[in-house]
This record gives sequence, structure tokens and C-alpha cells, in this order.
Amino acid sequence: MIKQAVILLTVAAASCGSSPTGQPDASTGQPDASTGQPDASTGQPDAASPPPSCVPAGAGRTDCGPNKESCCASLATPGGSYSRTFSNDGTGPTDEDDPATVSGFRLDKYLVTVGRFRQFVAAWNGGAGYTPPAGSGKHTHVNGGQGLVDDSGGSPVYEPGWNPSDDSNITLTDQNLVCDPSFATWTSAPGSQEDLPINCVNWYEAYAFCIWDGGFLPSEAEFEYAAAAGSEQREYPWGSTDPGTASQYAIFGCEHGGDGTSCTGLANLAPVGSATMGAGRWGQLDLSGEVSEWNLDLHATTFGNPCNDCASLAGGSGRVNRGGSYRSSASPYLQSFFRGDFLYATDRTSSFGIRCGRTP
Repeated sequence: MIKQAVILLTVAAASCGSSPTGQPDASTGQPDASTGQPDASTGQPDAASPPPSCVPAGAGRTDCGPNKESCCASLATPGGSYSRTFSNDGTGPTDEDDPATVSGFRLDKYLVTVGRFRQFVAAWNGGAGYTPPAGSGKHTHVNGGQGLVDDSGGSPVYEPGWNPSDDSNITLTDQNLVCDPSFATWTSAPGSQEDLPINCVNWYEAYAFCIWDGGFLPSEAEFEYAAAAGSEQREYPWGSTDPGTASQYAIFGCEHGGDGTSCTGLANLAPVGSATMGAGRWGQLDLSGEVSEWNLDLHATTFGNPCNDCASLAGGSGRVNRGGSYRSSASPYLQSFFRGDFLYATDRTSSFGIRCGRTP
């Protein structure tokens, strides 16, 4: 059994827009509704308006998947309960432990593309523009608006949201975003890579992007719940079919644009949503493979219990990632119960990217 609370040490929301100044309404931490974005009186998204990362229309913003739809499509993920620790060899879940209950939320259909992330880099404006408001980025739809609760037990401690002292950890320079020249998807000017998933982002930048885009960074429980199909607790997001080598289910193992022996460059990544047969229960694509996804939680060594809309908010030194990447083997990295390798929040790698969650 692979128990996901074990750390493998290696080296290695819909939407919110921006006000005319690029800063959210200070009264809500959400963008001003006068721009056609979320209603500032409630802080809730305006479903009729796309997130700012998909405005204006263009490559990597409005042409994702086989139907060339909005890259900001966000899909309802109904709430429920499941086991955070389990195993599944294709014959059904076993060794179930660490139960969790997750409230309904929306999880973006696609990984964040280069084209979408470019809009955020422009809003950040070299550090002179957007930074998240203090306390923003919470799961305001749970626990009476207080956000997720820490899973360590005892007196409840709730999700703090963004800490302005972390503004300095947002360093979106061309040099940083090309952390691995052979595999980094970022380019200093728009080009042919806008539909690829952004990589080389640290945890703080992933969190800040999702806040700016009107959402939040999914908790580990939320991400695993979506990848495992909730109580079905699937082996892979799509079921138990072996992913094969044709990149139909997932982009992994250096198979896409390669021979599966070693990765050689950007050809090993694919435009987001290419592996259409790998859709999860609620329609999200690339939940396994392509790039591993930063989660909100600290990388604690064990799961706390009970877990009702919980996250690990204390007691770890790294941040959780899940899903495996274009470099990963199918087993165990693509399996929905597997927790990714340990990295610090400031680390950058071409194997990591972003997906945002949003209020239901």
C-alpha cells in the first residue's frame, strides 16, 4: 500500500477581475464590480464575466481543449466524503483511512496556461502593481466565511489567507520563470507556447495568481477528492485503465513528443487539455500528468483528524503538490492517492504548475 501521508524527500475564483487600478476593493478583498467582475458587496463572482486571466480573448485564454473554449472554464465539484489515505490497484479502494468531508466547490477544468499567467505578470507590473490584499484567498464558502480549519485538532484555527509579508516572494522575472531553460514554458513575449501550462512558479506565485483571478488555491483534500472521484476513490482520475503511451489519458513519462526513455524539451509537454480521455469524474483535465499542482496545505508528515473542510495549516516546512508531471512514471505518481515529492514554497521546477479552485 502506498500511504499518502508518507513524504518522499527529493532534491529535485468563477472569477474576479481587477479594478481600474488593478487592485481589489479593500472592503472585500475582491475586485470592483464596476469592471463587470465580482460584486463588491458580496465578494462573489459575477458568472457573466470571465476571470481577468482570460481577458482579452487570445491564445492560451480562449482556445483551450478540442472545442477551443475558455481556458478559464470552471466545473462544479459536488461535496462529499472519502478517505485521504487509500490504495487502489485497479480492483477497488483498499486500506482506507483518514476520512475527510469536502464541501462543494468549483475546480478549474484546465491548468493555468502561459497565456493566462501572462496577464497576471502584467498586473503585478514588476512589483509596482497588484499584490493580494491581506487575508484574501480564503475559502469563504465554508465555516461561516472563516475558511478551512486546521486539521491538527484542538481549538479551531482557521485559514489565515494571504500574508502581506509574503509579497516579496512574488518575483515574476523572466529569469525566474525560465528556471529550466530546456523545459520552461514561459517566454518574455507572447509566442507559440501560450497554450502550454505555466511552470517554474513557486507556491506563493501560484497562491497569488489564484487570488488575483478570483479564486483560491485548492486544499490537498479538495484536490485529491476531485482526482479520486470522491467516494469512488479511483486509481486514476479517469478510472483504472492503464494510461498507455499515446498521451490520450495523461502527459507523462516523456512519452509525449518522445520515446519514453528521457525527456528532451518542450515537445514533452502538450497544450492543456490535450489528453481528453483522462477527464476526471467532474470533467477536469490533466489532474494527473503534464505538471504537478501546488496545493494550499503545508507538507505535514501525517494527516490530522477529523477533517471537515480542513487543511494542514501548521506543522510542516514544505507545501503539498499532487498529480505528477510530464516526467513522472504512471505508478505511483499519476495515481490519485499519491502525494507528490517534497518541495519548499520558494522552490521552482519545470514540473510544477497551477490550477485554481473557486466558490460554488
